[in-house]
Amino acid sequence: MSEQNDQSPKGNTQNLKVALACTGMFCFMIGAAYAAVPLYDLFCRVTGFGGTTQVAETASEEVIDRMVTVRFDGNINRSLPWEFGPEKRSVTLKMGEMGEMLYFATNVGENATVGTSTFNVTPLSAGAYFNKLDCFCFTEQPLEVGETAEMPVVFFVDPAMNDDPQLAHVKEITLSYTFFPVHEPTAPLAARAGAPDEEPKTNL
Repeated sequence: MSEQNDQSPKGNTQNLKVALACTGMFCFMIGAAYAAVPLYDLFCRVTGFGGTTQVAETASEEVIDRMVTVRFDGNINRSLPWEFGPEKRSVTLKMGEMGEMLYFATNVGENATVGTSTFNVTPLSAGAYFNKLDCFCFTEQPLEVGETAEMPVVFFVDPAMNDDPQLAHVKEITLSYTFFPVHEPTAPLAARAGAPDEEPKTNL
């Protein structure tokens, strides 16, 4: 009996250590869960992972002779009654040279609608070198019935891509946008603006 009593404090100490370790691990997992989304977003923006493009405030200070063709793609979610696409399907320019492309969206439905777009770049690894100075992505775009909106994207391909051995063979980059509905007003936007007391009916 005396031997068992001598070992019980050690057992209690060991159990306490295990409990503290489990509690610490639980707290770490909770914290990691809250931090996962912003950290993942930051990771994508820094590395271009998943075709995430970069945001630039100024044009490239360097232009090199290597040419790259940028192809443009436009898609619409089936629940959004729009026609959407680029002015031209492709443009070829030097790395570091600034380019601009216009996209057009037309509401061909029977009601005013609002859309917003997501985007990606392929090859996915080229996203780290594709810089946009102006873009309509993630911006709500309202359109009346029959209305057409003109949306520019201003960009350049970072010359640093020329030093990436994994992209040495890449001659084309595709920038693709997809529009999704935000909500669908049942009355024209102008009419709703003139009747502030009426709450617009929307489908989220």
